[in-house]
Amino acid sequence: MAHTHEHDHENEEDHFITLVDDDGSESLYEILLNIDGMEEFGKNYVLLMPVDSDEDEDGEVEIQAYSFTVDENGLEGELMPIPEDADDEWDLIEEVFDNFMEQQDEE
Repeated sequence: MAHTHEHDHENEEDHFITLVDDDGSESLYEILLNIDGMEEFGKNYVLLMPVDSDEDEDGEVEIQAYSFTVDENGLEGELMPIPEDADDEWDLIEEVFDNFMEQQDEE
């Protein structure tokens, strides 16, 4: 399932994105991390966390990962699910996310 999104990639203060699903329902997500995968895979990735999500009993929240492309203006694009069998892509995402979390723990 593809999601459309509107997001100003030039504005570092913009940390939220609204996703619209196939039924037209909107959900607000916090952008945790953008990952540049253009050199390795020809696309970029984004990690999102639902704004209205609650932590589970272990203190964890669901994080969603998508690949994305943007239009020529860099303002609007399409998020695509990452195939479960794309092991190299998931390895990249996991490595970058783990480094991100280590940096967060140090702050």
